Amino acid sequence: MRVFARRPCHTDPIHERSRVSPLIAPMLSIVSVFAIACAVCPLASAVEPSAKAMQSLDEQVQEIKSDVLGIGAELSNLEEKLLYPSTTQVALFVSLEKGDSLELDSVHISIDGKNVVDHIYSFKELEALRKGGVQRIYTGNVRTGKHQLDVSVAGRTTGGRDVSHSQTFAFEKHVDPKLVGISLGGGATGDATIGVGDW
Repeated sequence: MRVFARRPCHTDPIHERSRVSPLIAPMLSIVSVFAIACAVCPLASAVEPSAKAMQSLDEQVQEIKSDVLGIGAELSNLEEKLLYPSTTQVALFVSLEKGDSLELDSVHISIDGKNVVDHIYSFKELEALRKGGVQRIYTGNVRTGKHQLDVSVAGRTTGGRDVSHSQTFAFEKHVDPKLVGISLGGGATGDATIGVGDW
């Protein structure tokens, strides 16, 4: 009777790898995804600060623009004070009577016989006046005391009839700045009307 000694069982490495690989495959997939994510994250983090930097830069530009506009307004006010001190400053404002249909063409203004304004109105300016806008048409200097203001208006009625009107007003300049409002209209008879008052 022969006795055969049992040989130790050796596992084939190839078969072992094939048997274990289904267990390792999911782990390898997870590791691969993690590695890719790690590779992408630095790129995303690099892009994100760039976007934030652009946004910050845009905000800084807007702040600079605001500062420049503020400085411009301050310089304009300072220039006006230097050129037109309150003791001699006179400013004229033009407006149309509410709901008036006068098609304003031009305005001529003189102070004390000296021509100070000759203005021809564009379509946009006329539309702005009709919507309630006020035009600062002149700023200048006059001495304190009594003065004469001559206003001449040319325009057309709704029907297309040409109208013109001139009128003389008196005003007095004191130490404070003098603000004069000139109100223009078509009038009930279709003729141009001129009204002057303090502002």
